[in-house]
Amino acid sequence: MERLTAIGLWLRRRAENIAALMLAVMFVAFIVQVAFRYLLNLPVGGASELTVIMWLWLVLWGASFVLKEREEIRFDFLLSNVGPKARRVMSFLACAALLFLYGYSLPAVWDFVTFMKIQETSYLDIRYDWVFSIYVIFAVATLLRYAWLLLATLRGRDVEGARSAGAEGDQ
Repeated sequence: MERLTAIGLWLRRRAENIAALMLAVMFVAFIVQVAFRYLLNLPVGGASELTVIMWLWLVLWGASFVLKEREEIRFDFLLSNVGPKARRVMSFLACAALLFLYGYSLPAVWDFVTFMKIQETSYLDIRYDWVFSIYVIFAVATLLRYAWLLLATLRGRDVEGARSAGAEGDQ
């Protein structure tokens, strides 16, 4: 079990490293874009395109692999006003609904992303299937996360209560 925890921590650190690298690329591309546009009066579309692609990848990568469950932003005023049993039922229903929705949409998402290989970005000539492939990764990671939460709820864990307590303990 300790070995799995160590591997998980190592993987989490690498995911954070990749997110930091994407943020650095996005920042440099933004600075290049500003410098070329306002200092040299030469708009550079590739830098703008790279900034947008890095933002898309950074947000979905972070949501998939970096963000912890208790760090997600939610409106939990309803959950915080009910007991543990009601929270477990609500968590079960939310997990089941999200698993159904993401699972149902996954084939269509896959079809769309693979179809987009026919088109490339305007400046950098990156195929759109590569650009949008992060959403497939995000959807699969979200399915795995909510399957794990559903199993934890079925085992009697008050996932939302633990989440709220964890968030308060972090402050």
